[in-house]
Amino acid sequence: MTMLLYGRPPAVFDPPGDAVQTSPLIPGSAALEDIPEGSADAVTVYAPPGVLERRYVLALALRALKTGGRLDVMAPKGKGGSRLGKELKAFGLEVAETAKAHHRRCVAVRPEGPLPQLEQAIAGGGRRIVPGLDAWSQPGVFAWDRIDPGSALLARSLPELKGAGVDLGCGYGALATVALRSPVVTALRLVDLDRRAVDAARRNVTDARASFEWADARTLPETADLDFVVTNPPFHDGGAEDRRLGQAFIRKAAGLLKKGGVLWLVANRHLPYEAELDAAFKRVRMVADAGGYKVFEAVK
Repeated sequence: MTMLLYGRPPAVFDPPGDAVQTSPLIPGSAALEDIPEGSADAVTVYAPPGVLERRYVLALALRALKTGGRLDVMAPKGKGGSRLGKELKAFGLEVAETAKAHHRRCVAVRPEGPLPQLEQAIAGGGRRIVPGLDAWSQPGVFAWDRIDPGSALLARSLPELKGAGVDLGCGYGALATVALRSPVVTALRLVDLDRRAVDAARRNVTDARASFEWADARTLPETADLDFVVTNPPFHDGGAEDRRLGQAFIRKAAGLLKKGGVLWLVANRHLPYEAELDAAFKRVRMVADAGGYKVFEAVK
């Protein structure tokens, strides 16, 4: 029996322990896009909050299911859960809907034959070149269809970088593109937790000095051999603000840098990263403070 799982549903929903994980936010997972059509007996989805992303995932899950296969979907009420039933019915499904633990849960069986809106939903949430951005991206990737203002401020603040470095949380590659304008950068690792971001970055950043890693930046080996780190660290986990994420990125950057290596970091103005920076680095200065963001240079 082939069972698929997308994401990490709360334990209260009894997610299947033997299912194949397909979330792009869990490194090493299978790609739901690559699951053969009509090959799965059951799919459990912890639905993402974004409309385009969520409909894309639901459509891929339905495409993967056999006729008569079971789709089990849940989401927090305020983050897409209230729309789940309507969205699934638009695909031509009969839906059983329940409420539990501040979530909505919908169960449906894959009917026989083609389903309405399936291909449109897959096209709407797929990877594409974003008009005006002139870069590959995809719904669900951080700031997928725009230049994030924090990253833009950091890009304007960067000096000519030198040596080998890493972009922690690289997204679709906007900062990396700026870093690689320096002819004295010898190598740049692009690391992101989101497989979709890494795939887009690989298309956007074609410089031979770049390498790409689908990984949780917090788990990277601390090599203490890099000349620079650039990062616009995440500060949300599952939709809730979590300042520990950025603090973990700062500690990881310190572990990756050699003595005298430099961290370039941008953060929302309200985030309290100064104490973590002072503890991990020999010298710290704020380089820019504009538009609700602050940029730091920290020397190990």
